[in-house]
Amino acid sequence: MIPASKPKLLQKDAEKLIGQFNLAAYPVRLLGIRGYYKQTMGNPVTNDRGVYDDAIFILSPELFAGYNANTDPSVTRDGVAVLKPGVYLYKIGMHNMKNPYEALRQYGRVTVIRDGQGEYTDTAGSPFYIDIHKGGYTTTSSLGCQTVYPTQWLSFLYAVKDQLKRNGQKIIPYALIEQ
Repeated sequence: MIPASKPKLLQKDAEKLIGQFNLAAYPVRLLGIRGYYKQTMGNPVTNDRGVYDDAIFILSPELFAGYNANTDPSVTRDGVAVLKPGVYLYKIGMHNMKNPYEALRQYGRVTVIRDGQGEYTDTAGSPFYIDIHKGGYTTTSSLGCQTVYPTQWLSFLYAVKDQLKRNGQKIIPYALIEQ
């Protein structure tokens, strides 16, 4: 399930939302909004899984763009990870070892809340691989990752790569908030 249009937010409003985090050292940043379409898709009272009811925005000196996204796992079952709101670091790398493709790979620690297990923080030697990658058409293709709708994926990836290169940046911060 995907909304009829890409997420729309004024750049000044996105800057205000991401401004609560100390990310001034990074010209290129990502802002994820869980529940962006909460009032217009699915159940307006709960956070839905398996739908593209969230948004990810690219913020940089040269670009501001929004994409339909999913910030939740596709399923609910014991042990499945949900990324806790906060700021996390990513870099370009390969996702999915069976059929690898370029994506944004987790770089550093993340905090997840596991279904049925409570909050858990990873350790340096044991990353969760909570990546930002391409989702699917019939599923959001996530067991904790952040996914972008497949028809928007390459546009998102190429824009991120271009902005990182233009700004001499190798690491990109991702600030996830809940609407």
